[in-house]
Parts: sequence; C-alpha cells; structure tokens
Amino acid sequence: MWLKTHSRFFRTAAACMVLLFSVSSLLSAQEQNAVVIDPADSPAEIVRKAANVVPSRRQFDWQRQELTAFLHYGVNTYTGREWGDGTESPAVFRPAALDADQWIRELKAAGFKCAILTCKHHDGFCLWPSAYTEHSVKHAPWKDGKGDVVREVSDACRKYGMSFGIYLSPWDRNSRLYGTEAYNDYFVKQLTELLTQYGKVSEVWFDGACGEGANGRKQEYDFVRWYSLIRRLQPDAVIAVMGPDVRWVGTETGRGRETEWSVVPKDNLDPEAIAEHSQKEVLTAPVGDMRGQDLGSRKVIEKAKSLVWYPAEIDVSIRPGWFYHADQDSKVKSPKELMDIYFTSVGMNGVLLLNLPPDKEGRLAKGDVESLRGFRRLYDTTFAHNLLSGARVRCRLSDGKAGNVIDGDYDTSVRPELKGGKAVFLFRTKRPVTFNVLSVQEDIRRGQRVEAFSLEVKDAGGKWKEVAVGTTVGHKRLLKFPTQTAREVRLTIGQARAVPTFSEIGLYRLVE
Repeated sequence: MWLKTHSRFFRTAAACMVLLFSVSSLLSAQEQNAVVIDPADSPAEIVRKAANVVPSRRQFDWQRQELTAFLHYGVNTYTGREWGDGTESPAVFRPAALDADQWIRELKAAGFKCAILTCKHHDGFCLWPSAYTEHSVKHAPWKDGKGDVVREVSDACRKYGMSFGIYLSPWDRNSRLYGTEAYNDYFVKQLTELLTQYGKVSEVWFDGACGEGANGRKQEYDFVRWYSLIRRLQPDAVIAVMGPDVRWVGTETGRGRETEWSVVPKDNLDPEAIAEHSQKEVLTAPVGDMRGQDLGSRKVIEKAKSLVWYPAEIDVSIRPGWFYHADQDSKVKSPKELMDIYFTSVGMNGVLLLNLPPDKEGRLAKGDVESLRGFRRLYDTTFAHNLLSGARVRCRLSDGKAGNVIDGDYDTSVRPELKGGKAVFLFRTKRPVTFNVLSVQEDIRRGQRVEAFSLEVKDAGGKWKEVAVGTTVGHKRLLKFPTQTAREVRLTIGQARAVPTFSEIGLYRLVE
C-alpha cells in the first residue's frame, strides 16, 4: 500500500506528513523516553544519553507482540481497485458470507497478536454505520443496511484474545468537507465513534496520504488534536505510523535495516516545555522523513538536538496488492517467503505488519490461509526449542544469573561486565547440537545498547571459528548462517553504548 501507492505523497505532500512525538515523564533517574541534547554535550555524553532512552509502556507492549495483521477490506474489494475515488455506490459492498470470526481465528492460530481493520480507506466508505456520512455500510445491501464490520471484527478479537486496531484514512475522496477546516471536526467525530463504541483499541494507524478531495482541495491535517483525543479516549493505544509511538520502516517489502536503531533524532523538542510539563506528555509536530538507511548511528546522533524512542513497524502484503483481487490468487507469498520476512522484520528489531485481505465472499482466501498455516508450522518447527537450553553458561556478570539468558523468560535478564568495552558469553552443551540460526534479545526496558556482536563455534580441532556477525540487537535480532554442529559456542559483544541487558540468547535450526 505504501511503496506502490503512497510513496509519491511522501514526495509531494510533506506539509501533510506531520509526525508527533511524545516526551514522557522520567522513567528513572537516567532512563527517559526522550532526551534533549545540550550543545555543550560531548560525543561521549550524547552516546550515554542515547543508551538511556527507553520505550514507553505502550511502546514496549507493542514491540512484544512481534506479529500484527492488516485487514484491507472495503469497496475496493468489489471494484478491483487499490484506491477508490469516493464515487462508488454503497450497493457494491455485498459480501455473501462475511466471517470475521474466520479472519481472527486463523490469525490467532498463526501467532498474530493484533488485527488492524481498514475502517475507512481513501474512498471514504465506512465499514461501520457512521452517523456523520451516508457513504457507509448502512446503505449497503449487506444485512439490509444493518451490518457493522468494525463490530464483527472487534467482537472476534475479544473472543480470541487478540488486540484490535483501527485504520482511519485521513484522506477522504468522498467527503465534501475535505480541504476545509470543518473536515477536521468531521474526522474527530468519526474517530470518536471508533474509539468509544468498540471496546479497547490497541493501535490506531494513520498514513501520510494527502491528496485532493472531491472539491479539488487538499487538507491540512490537525494531527495534534487527533492524537490528544486518542490519548484521552484510548490511552494505551499506540499511534502508528504517522504518530508519536511507531514509525514506518520506509518500504513495503517486509524488510527492515541491517542496523535498526529505535533511538533516533528529533530536533524540535523544547527543553523548557519538557521541564515545565515533566509529569505529562508533551506533543510536538515536526516534519521529517524517517526512511533513510542510517537513522541512529553515533555519527547521526552527534548532530541531533534531541533523541526519542521511535521503533519501526515493517509492513508487507501477503499478495502483490493490498486489497483482494482474484487474479492474484496464484501470487500469494509462500510459507518460506513469510518466514524470510519474519527474519527481516521481527528479526531486525521491528514488528511485522502483514496484510491479509478478505475476498469478495468476506472470508480469507484459501491460498492465503494455507500459506499462513504453513508459516506457523515452519515457525514452530524452528523455534519450539532453544538448543542452548540446559547448556552451561559462563559470563562475567554485574547483575543476574547466567542461566537467565536461556530460560525462555524475557523478564529475567543479565547485565555482563564490560572489559575493554567487550563482553563474552560462553555456552557448552551436554552433547553436540546442530544449528543455523542465532537469536539475541536485549531487554529494551533498559535501552538499546549493542552496536556490534559476533558468534563463534569451536571446531573439532579446538579452534574458534566465526560464523556470524551483527550490529544492532534491540528487541530481537535473528541471524542465519551455514549449518554448524558444535558443543561450545561463544557470543562476543564487540561494542556497546553502555552495559547492555540481555533477556534471551538462543540457537535454532531452520530446515528449508
């Protein structure tokens, strides 16, 4: 949806692409969600500050989900378009057997934790009976105009214990108000409906599309007002990807960066406002492009005026398009492709947002479901058992027990001693194990700090051989390498911004 259909708006509608950032109260004496860089700060002090920027509670809970789903559904499903123009008749929306229970049941079984529904796309057609427009399901033949897709999806999410998210397109090609100040009032009314009538909302998703409306005008979005409303009505909801909590990774390929920092510069945080409102969020509205390859290196942060925790959501569709099209039934990504995407999204310190578009019947298509199920089988086969479980672990520690990194519990962690800026974890298993995947996780509640690491195995001749290297870790870093068999392995942290906190370290075998 972004790369093929939205990227041009990043180039032509910068004024509409407002990103809001939060500055929360201090989390501890040192740890903060954002920090201001003083012009007199040395490079070492800037690195120290960066090492102590941490996620808010809502950001942490969001990152722990790992797998989220997008459900693109609406009039485009029936017209064959990716972008509707707002002139579609509600009569085209006529699913024969809409089954939101099936959507959420399959996603839950595949390990997904949140489902985000396109409640309104750019065409302005609302999947709920909004009181503020006639362009909605209340004028569709489906259920004689008494249906509510948002209700059915939110109910299914509660039934299966999944989080529920909403996408509400700021661009509305149907509304005559679009392009006027009155549209912001209209948008707030619709957003209020979604935030108050459907229970808990865990994620609110906006994009940067800002084209012309029916009157030929573009809209100046009042993001500050919208975000303040969300904070008041759904305070636990993360706001992505045009929001204060989560950023867009910059592609629609399912691939993050080899070096993905969650701590990035933002240059309009007001130190006086932060001091004055130290017990509250301070919302500011900078304009910026977060699609570059280097967002948070030492070189980049040295030039920053402030730093914030702003993690990446990595989106991709299971099909070439974002809405269902029958001619793409043979182009569904395979389980192996989805596993590769898991490695390049979740395994690169991001959260995967995978789109699965319901078909014209109102169900997830057979091929999509089969691929989703195949992905889950491959995931379970790969990650069901940490091959380091039960191993002897040696490391000079300043806090925690060495075995905490292989106990399968993210909430138990260790802090190694850094000697010469380095730390080494040595693992010895009871018998030789065969593996080709390394997983490393920092406890991001204590910051993101690792800048370089490597994995070595001891060969039959007793010599150490390097098999994998990486840069950043963050919430999770996965590395694949040629299959190895060994009893002794060591993980070396070659560079860090400060003493890192490790939650889990694992070896696994991916059979492809």
